[in-house]
Amino acid sequence: MNVTQPWNVVFLLGFIVFFVIRFGYARAAKHESRSISRFGWLEKFLLALMFPPTVLLPLLYLFTPLLAFADYEITSVVHWIGATLMVIALWLFWRSHADLGMNWSVSLELRDGHELVTHGVYRFIRHPMYAAIWLWSVGQGMLLANWLAGWSVVPVFAAMYWLRTPREEDLMCQMFGDQYRTYMRTTGRIVPRFGIVGKRRADEFSEYGCQQLTAAESVQTSSEDVRPFE
Repeated sequence: MNVTQPWNVVFLLGFIVFFVIRFGYARAAKHESRSISRFGWLEKFLLALMFPPTVLLPLLYLFTPLLAFADYEITSVVHWIGATLMVIALWLFWRSHADLGMNWSVSLELRDGHELVTHGVYRFIRHPMYAAIWLWSVGQGMLLANWLAGWSVVPVFAAMYWLRTPREEDLMCQMFGDQYRTYMRTTGRIVPRFGIVGKRRADEFSEYGCQQLTAAESVQTSSEDVRPFE
């Protein structure tokens, strides 16, 4: 089995740590009451789409020969880079959860008493958890010597990121208004913004990711997309 190979053991250990972090905070936040949810069909589809490349395919590669047709050789240097990215990703993933605390949710939801978190890693980027998953995705590709198990996560997560992030920022703008727009002007989505160029780019992204809803759109959102909890 591939799981006995040293670099695959490294990946498996990181894989376990990743899900221990995720499920630990998910369990802690499970009983928090939610006031707004956008957990519609698109959100369910995107989360389901992430399961094969993040869980199923890596485990099939590690513990079965089913994906052997997609194996290829990876140099030691690439493996080391992948392991480094994985360690950074795990730290950032944990720190993101720790800084968010009870304000975190696996789906697009706002909880009762939801707070805008701007400290810790959120002082520099608005979506450090997504940044961590980007790093993890590339690290996974560099550690697993299999095209499917290693790299399939990159295009799938890219689709989720580009579809989900604007919706998430629109939701935050509806909740926090100008406070969130001001926050967007001083931070990047997944990469910190520095200097004059960074500020200009932040302004451009704030206009894109935090659009003003028209009255008609607001009505549609409240009736179809945003679901209050009783």
